[in-house]
Amino acid sequence: MPRSGISDLPLHGGDAPKWLFTRMVKLAAAISEIVIDEQGTLGLLERMSDPYWFQAYSCVLGFDWHSSGTTTVTCGAMKEAMNTSESIGVAGGKGSVSRRAPAEIGAWCEVHGISPSRETALVYASRMSAKVDNAALQDGHQLYHHCLFFDTQGNWTVVQQGLCDATGYARRYQWHSSGLKRFVDEPHTAICGQPTENVLDMTAAKSEATRDASVDLVNDGVERLKRDIVVVEEGQSTLSEFAGDTPLKLHMPRNINWEVLRRAYEFHPTGYEELLGVEGVGPATVRALAKISELIYGTEASWKDPVKFSFAVGGKDGVPFPVDRKAMDRSTEMLRAGIEGSRLGNKEKLDAIARLRRFVPPDQAW
Repeated sequence: MPRSGISDLPLHGGDAPKWLFTRMVKLAAAISEIVIDEQGTLGLLERMSDPYWFQAYSCVLGFDWHSSGTTTVTCGAMKEAMNTSESIGVAGGKGSVSRRAPAEIGAWCEVHGISPSRETALVYASRMSAKVDNAALQDGHQLYHHCLFFDTQGNWTVVQQGLCDATGYARRYQWHSSGLKRFVDEPHTAICGQPTENVLDMTAAKSEATRDASVDLVNDGVERLKRDIVVVEEGQSTLSEFAGDTPLKLHMPRNINWEVLRRAYEFHPTGYEELLGVEGVGPATVRALAKISELIYGTEASWKDPVKFSFAVGGKDGVPFPVDRKAMDRSTEMLRAGIEGSRLGNKEKLDAIARLRRFVPPDQAW
């Protein structure tokens, strides 16, 4: 049974102090090398997509246990730590840096001799994961951070984050290529943040019929769409309400980008993922098509927030205690020595570290 619940990620101002970030990078490099040596690059990518491991990893590196910086600073430290790696690439980041992801993927693939087809697939994964979390999943959080971790075999993990201006809280979205069937079919390994209401989740299994109907509506042509739109005015009463029922009221947007819908019609998408990939198809178009589908075909989209839980302890803000710089440096040195020893056939130090895990109760593993 997977664990689920809530994690609050409030927006904290300021930057990670240089003395801490420098240590985070070194410790991140040491831990990553151990995981790659023991579990391969796929093992590291899987862990980066796991909300519990990621949160614990951030806290081991000495950062906040519950702030939005848990995501951005940890990913930034990993990007710096993997800068010279021959097996793992990291593209994207916070703010405007996130838009450099396709170019950074291309540059890394060129240096490491990755095939054009694999590069194209990685760029597509970067673009579609961001498109899904910005348009297909409408939860009131605007993306401002996007990071793609990938290896030479084409395996990848996406860690991105959005901010809700109304609450000041962030939400983290995590993806992994293993087991992913379609980008629009419950693709996340985790969504961590504060639950909200009125969330349209077009990636939910419950929304499948509405996804199909949306594609049909677009392929039927713009003129029919214009005829089919029905506006239910806010505050309008119905006979059902007098009978004591609470009917579903759908408020259609008054301004729909018909040019985008015409472009989608000309493209003639064969599925919802292709429809979502059409340039210009954003949250407003997705929402309008979902509502029209419900009104005309009676399909039902999911309005349930898919957020999940993640937690850990520790951090730069002194919770539950201030970062111990000397202990952090010693930990990095110990891990580095263990890596070097294991490569020389002496694994006693790493095995000793692994044995320490047995003393941690199962419920406190992270």
